[in-house]
Amino acid sequence: MSKSLFNAFEPVSSKAWKQKIQVDLKGADYNDTLIWKTYDGIDVKPFYHADQFEDFPDISNTQVTQWKVCETINVTNCKAANAKAHDVLNRGAESIYFNLNTATFDIAQLLKDIDTNLTPIDLSYKTISRKELDELLKLDKASFSKMYVHFDCIGHLGKTGNWFSNLKSDHQYLEALVKHTNQLTVDLSHYQNAGATNVQQLAYALAHANEYLNHLDQTLSSDEKQSLTVTFKVSVGSNYFFEIAKLRALRQLWASLASAYGVNTQCRIISTPSKRNKTIYDYNVNMLRTTTECMSAILGGSDVVSNLAYDAIYHKDNEFGSRIARNQLLVLKHESYFDKVNNPADGTYYIETLTEQLAEKALGLFKNIESGGGFLHQLKEGIIQRKIKESAAVEQADFDAGTLVLLGTNKHPNSEDRMKNDLEISPFLETEARKNLIEPIIEKRLSEQLEMNRLNNE
Repeated sequence: MSKSLFNAFEPVSSKAWKQKIQVDLKGADYNDTLIWKTYDGIDVKPFYHADQFEDFPDISNTQVTQWKVCETINVTNCKAANAKAHDVLNRGAESIYFNLNTATFDIAQLLKDIDTNLTPIDLSYKTISRKELDELLKLDKASFSKMYVHFDCIGHLGKTGNWFSNLKSDHQYLEALVKHTNQLTVDLSHYQNAGATNVQQLAYALAHANEYLNHLDQTLSSDEKQSLTVTFKVSVGSNYFFEIAKLRALRQLWASLASAYGVNTQCRIISTPSKRNKTIYDYNVNMLRTTTECMSAILGGSDVVSNLAYDAIYHKDNEFGSRIARNQLLVLKHESYFDKVNNPADGTYYIETLTEQLAEKALGLFKNIESGGGFLHQLKEGIIQRKIKESAAVEQADFDAGTLVLLGTNKHPNSEDRMKNDLEISPFLETEARKNLIEPIIEKRLSEQLEMNRLNNE
């Protein structure tokens, strides 16, 4: 056929579509019936149309075909962690994310026989001392071309309520690491896991990053700024299209902020599924949740995707859970062809509109934070924590009322399911008596109270 099939049809405007829908509603209110209200204050319409765009959206610069299957390894013993890394790399993993849970470690042993020129390595610290910092600074700068050191002292303050050491020392560590590695990390995963809306996550990430850029502005040369690699670590929830749009909006917002400082406008995104909607009852449903969340992460343009094992919230690390999590990503990549098309979300009216709306609302909130003293000031004053708790409370109320559904938990639960004897680690929020500089941002799952009630009645 020389003529397009669609040339046989008359074009239909969005106005004509809406009129037709209103006729079919037979008197029911269009807004009340078909407009979906969201936690982000965005009204989702029943359809989106090309005539709602003044110009074609810009083409994204993400390389979806290049995303990496990542394995997260919790490190308590460097030799054992190194052995596990070699094992998973032989079984499909393409990248390793080491969570360093030990105060002292042997980096040479940890990376033994791993070709860091071929395998991206991420190192994330639960704690760090001057000794560990000095060990990193001894490494040749070339080592950090594909090895990323995550030292997010503001993120640590938000999560724990304390600096690694203190404000002055932490920022000295930060400056030394950034100068040596030319890398910077912003971890916004705990905002999502604590119940923040998508708009809040984006605004807080931007304000979080702005604190670092403002501090480093006079420290870095123009060349160092242009070659700076900034990594965002993101938790991805189950609102499929919104999560795609969130990641796209993050790149746009970062490009805008970075350009104001003369910094490299490209960023690196590591995504992992949220913990907030995971459950201990009917736990196999967690595999469905993490699969769609990983799909959102990929389509949204993540550079690295690390899956969450279906039993991660109540089991210790184990071979079966890790293998299933890794295989979910391998199926997406090699059998579902999620590495064949760059920027597959480009041009989709719905996602493009969501991206624009999320970015616009997040930018407005970011400006409010800056006019209110900046992110660190509002964190110390407890404003950020209060706003997240308010958003989380709205979401929790909807879950408790059954309007926000977690299948198998607050909808169609299996009353015969028993979990009391299957908990290797506590899946519930636990408080620890310690002195904090500020109130920490507390991560909490939606189903915790319901699950505790069920466990008590088993």
